[in-house]
Amino acid sequence: MRQYSPDLTPPWKKSQPVPEVPAETGLVVEEPGTGFCGAVIRCEAGTVTLEDRFGKHRVFPLQPRGFLLEGRPVTLVRPSSTAPVRPTRTASGSVAVPGARARVARAGRIYVEGRHDAELVEKVWGDDLRIEGVVVEYLEGVDDLPAIVEAFAPGPDARLGVLVDHLVPGSKEWRIAQAVTGEHALVVGHPYIDIWQAVKPSSLGIEAWPDIPRGQDWKTGVCRALGWPENTGAAWQGVLSRVRSYKDLEPELLGCVERLIDHVTVP
Repeated sequence: MRQYSPDLTPPWKKSQPVPEVPAETGLVVEEPGTGFCGAVIRCEAGTVTLEDRFGKHRVFPLQPRGFLLEGRPVTLVRPSSTAPVRPTRTASGSVAVPGARARVARAGRIYVEGRHDAELVEKVWGDDLRIEGVVVEYLEGVDDLPAIVEAFAPGPDARLGVLVDHLVPGSKEWRIAQAVTGEHALVVGHPYIDIWQAVKPSSLGIEAWPDIPRGQDWKTGVCRALGWPENTGAAWQGVLSRVRSYKDLEPELLGCVERLIDHVTVP
């Protein structure tokens, strides 16, 4: 009679030492309990995802003696050094160019009304602007815009773009913008009283930007209406921190900035 061992434990689960193998992408292993065989496509805390030759994915726990490598039991572990995942898109939605160096600054410029405008443009379009070599500068208001543009002297190799707040027909800003002429200077604007309003309320967890009576400082009024401390600088930093990409901004601002970048970088 054939003698059978009383130990019915599968060979891959017996107590002999097994090597630890990093679950590198592309490593082909088998999960013996199910017979699923596939290549590692992802390894996260506590789990590994395999893809078989038919493209089917299965997720398994990372446990001792959990897999067979070339028929031998192994313990898969997370790779000791995982290269950081680089974003494929910039905050503006453009294709990211990893490792790209900033271009030497162009003679052309983009002017915005104030520091908050400049900080918002930098946060969302900064990567694009550096690659294109476009410098953004902020003005202290646009009351003297025609003289500023004349002093800049825009030309074919030094185009100027200006972003203006509250550029709606009949407004003071509208009348000032109408005084700027010339094919190498482009003035565009959004309809909002302040650049703050170009941030979507939903990104800030509020229903809407409050209506502030005319004659009252708009930013201070917003802080009061929303119950924020009346420190507009700190309030703005809180708003800016909630902007992660173009998706947090209103389309009216997105179109303006993209037009300015195109205008300044035209060959």
